[in-house]
Amino acid sequence: MLIQESHVDVKTTANGKESTMRIFVFHPAIPGFPNASVGTAGRLAYLACIPIDRYWCAVTGPVARFARQIAGQGYIVAAPSSYHDFTGPEPLKYDVADTDRGNEYKIQKTLESYDADSYATVDHLLTLPTCTGLIGATGMCLGGHLAVRAAVRTTPSQNHHCSPNPSSTQLDPRITACVSYFATDIHSRTLGPHAGANTAAEAPANSTHTLDLFSRFKGEAAMIFGVQDTHVPAAGRDLVRAKMRAAGVVASFHEFAWAQHAFIRDELSKGRYDPAVTKVCFEVLLEVFGRVLKTDLGVKGSVPAVEHDC
Repeated sequence: MLIQESHVDVKTTANGKESTMRIFVFHPAIPGFPNASVGTAGRLAYLACIPIDRYWCAVTGPVARFARQIAGQGYIVAAPSSYHDFTGPEPLKYDVADTDRGNEYKIQKTLESYDADSYATVDHLLTLPTCTGLIGATGMCLGGHLAVRAAVRTTPSQNHHCSPNPSSTQLDPRITACVSYFATDIHSRTLGPHAGANTAAEAPANSTHTLDLFSRFKGEAAMIFGVQDTHVPAAGRDLVRAKMRAAGVVASFHEFAWAQHAFIRDELSKGRYDPAVTKVCFEVLLEVFGRVLKTDLGVKGSVPAVEHDC
């Protein structure tokens, strides 16, 4: 399957500020087949792909290669440049100066702005003539967090403002599948401006942190971590798992014994890249998205209790 690559600049509004976000689109195409071509009314599944890197929220080499792998399986992939509030769509460099910049951007960018970005990305996918209306989300590191948040966030108003009060808006049911790779900052409530890490099991009052919104999750999630991940330690992974289970989220948890943080990054990976584990994890993604987004299983009914047989 061939891939057509393009980009589009869309307007987003958050915190009273308008900005332009670039969305990079990777579209599968097969010559001679009109339903697998850009600009035709086909039946391809859609996938909102959130950035792969924590600090480099744009299409770096690892992001592009990841997106092409997914597009090659028949999905349309949209990768937004999340730091448009502060800089252009060009990726930051893998050096100390740009790492520091990325760290600052990550906590300066508000939850409202992150939410507006993911909502606008799905909006754009749904305008394409090959839309089926079935949306999944995936990402690594910060992107893994954003993929989860995209699946639980509230619906912004028509001008894409997101309410800080989670009870004042309706659910956004458009994302029904989520595959999250080593999501950072969920367990510590440290995405966006914050006073400090908070790993308490109980939610702060009026919290809009992702960890405290799992009851909104209406789709299915696959959470992937490395046991050797120092950014999301065992206690953090356990907290996310416990909160998801308490909220009744349909979720699978995969932890790989020798995988470190960012084990999928195949460029300047600080010795962390593990191609064998990466391959297994990609199969997890294909299973979840293939079953939820491509297979028509009908409306989910009641599920009988599992029989306790050997």
